[in-house]
Amino acid sequence: MSEATVLSPPLASALRAAAEAVAGVIAGRTPEAPLAATIPALRPAVMDLVFGTLRDGGRGDFLLGRLLARPLQEPLIHALLLVALFRLEQRPQDVHTTVDQAVDAAAGIRRGRLKALVNGVLRGFLRRRDELLAAAEADVVARWRHPRWWIERLQAEQPQAWPAVLAAGNSHPPMTLRVNRRCDDAQHYLAELVAAGIEAQALDAVAIRLEAPVAVERLPGFAAGRVSVQDWGAQRAAALLDLHEGQRVLDACAAPGGKTAHILETADVELTALELDAQRAGRVRENLARLGLAADVRVADCRRLEEWWDGRRFERILADVPCSASGVARRHPDIKWLRRAADVAQFAQTQAAILDALWHVLAPGGKMLYCTCSVFRAENVDQIKEFTRRHPDAARLPTGCAELEVHLMPGPDHDGFYYALLQKLA
Repeated sequence: MSEATVLSPPLASALRAAAEAVAGVIAGRTPEAPLAATIPALRPAVMDLVFGTLRDGGRGDFLLGRLLARPLQEPLIHALLLVALFRLEQRPQDVHTTVDQAVDAAAGIRRGRLKALVNGVLRGFLRRRDELLAAAEADVVARWRHPRWWIERLQAEQPQAWPAVLAAGNSHPPMTLRVNRRCDDAQHYLAELVAAGIEAQALDAVAIRLEAPVAVERLPGFAAGRVSVQDWGAQRAAALLDLHEGQRVLDACAAPGGKTAHILETADVELTALELDAQRAGRVRENLARLGLAADVRVADCRRLEEWWDGRRFERILADVPCSASGVARRHPDIKWLRRAADVAQFAQTQAAILDALWHVLAPGGKMLYCTCSVFRAENVDQIKEFTRRHPDAARLPTGCAELEVHLMPGPDHDGFYYALLQKLA
C-alpha cells in the first residue's frame, strides 16, 4: 500500500494492507511483495496481522462458512474478514475498535458497498463467539489450522507425533543466533546481550536463542559480522559435514547463504556455492561480505554439470535441496496454503535429480550431506532409501549417537530439518 492510499486511522490502513497480502496468498502468491510495499510505519503491524491470519488459516474460513449465507464473491472483503476475525480473537479487549476499523477499511473496497456486510459478519461472530469456537474445535482443519491433505499425511507418517508437529507448526518460531566462531564464542557474546538488555540463553558453543525476537540492529556487532540469525536446526549442517582445512567443498543450493557462511566460519576450505536464481545468489554474496568471508558464488543449476563443473571433484558436498519447506511453515505460514499435495512428489523428483547429478562430482571417499527442511518421508528417509538403491557405491554414515539420519521435528528450540550423510566408496 503506497503512502498516497493510506487510510486513517492507522488500524484501518493496517487491516486493508494485511487483507491485500492475504488475498494474494489465497490467489497463489507469496506475501513478500505487498509487505515490502507497505510503508515502514505500518509494516510491523501488517506483518503481525498477515502471519497471524495465515497461521490460523483454515480456522477463519470455517468461521466465515458459519457466518455467511453464501460464499463471498469479493476476494479482498473475504481476506479482510479473515484478518479481522484473527484480530478479534487475539485482542478481545479491543473488539469494538477492530470492528469499527474493519468497516472503515471496507469503505475503500467496491465503493464501500460491503461495509454493512463486514459489520454484520463481525458483530455476528461476537454474539456467537462461544458456539462458533466450540464448533471450530470439532473440525479437523479448523482445529489444527493446516490443509486437510497435510494433516492426513502426517497422521499416516507420524502416528504418535503428528499432533505435536502440527501444534509446533502453528507456533511462533524462536529467534536463534549463530556466533561467528572466527570472532567470538556463545558465552562471551551472551554476556554482551545481557548487558544490552536482551534476554537469551546459549544452546551450544555458537548458538544462542533469544527469549524474544529483536531487530538485528540491536544485536552487538551484527553489521560487523560477529553474529548471524540462523535456526539451531539449520546450524547442524556444518558440523555434520566433517570439515577439514583445505578441502574442496560444494554448497549446491546455497541461498540465502546461512549454511554457506557457517561452513566457512568452521574451517578454511575452498568453497563453491551454486544458486539457480541470480537475485538469491546476490543475497549469498551480501551475507558473506558482511561476515568477511569469501567463496566462489555462481548462478547455475547444479544438475547441469556442463554449465559450471570444471572436472575437479569435491571432498564435501552440501545438498540442501529445494523441498516443501513443511518444517519451517511456522516461519513462513503462507507455505501451508500455497503448497498442494502433488507438490511433495514433484519436489521429490527434483531432489532425486540433484542427488544423482551431485554424486558424479563427489570424490571417492568424499562425503555428501543431504538436507531438507521438510517433515514428509517422501523428501527424507524414502528419498535416501531410493538413492542408495540406485547407487551401490553410496554408504550411509552415522550422524551422531550411531543414528543414520537426523530428523528434527519443529519444536521450542528449532524448526524441522532432515539430514543424511553419505560417503562415496573408493
